[in-house]
Amino acid sequence: QVQLVESGGGLVQAGASLRLSCAASGRTFSTAFMGWFRQAPGKAREFVAAIGWSGASTFYADSVKGRFTISKDNAKSMGFLQMNSLKPEDTAIYYCAITGRGGVFRSSDLYDYWGQGTQVTVSS
Repeated sequence: QVQLVESGGGLVQAGASLRLSCAASGRTFSTAFMGWFRQAPGKAREFVAAIGWSGASTFYADSVKGRFTISKDNAKSMGFLQMNSLKPEDTAIYYCAITGRGGVFRSSDLYDYWGQGTQVTVSS
């Protein structure tokens, strides 16, 4: 069984940076595709970023491209989301998720395992 635990969220002012971490248990992380999603109050969960199993391929939502960077350290079974130039509209609960399957990486349906989420609040 795989468990994912996010950390690093918090309350920051607009323009600040945060680094989210995702700690994974189990042996599948090194061969898994990892994604970050977020859900703001009253809104549907949306794709933020994804990274291939080796870390060589990365994908971003247009809304975060150039500001967020996704990475993973397979040796430590850790995933990261570096968030710079944060905006109030980035306020949401952020979730990491992994899957061993191929498919539409922007779809939450692809992912088999999810963390509990970490709150990010950006004040103006």
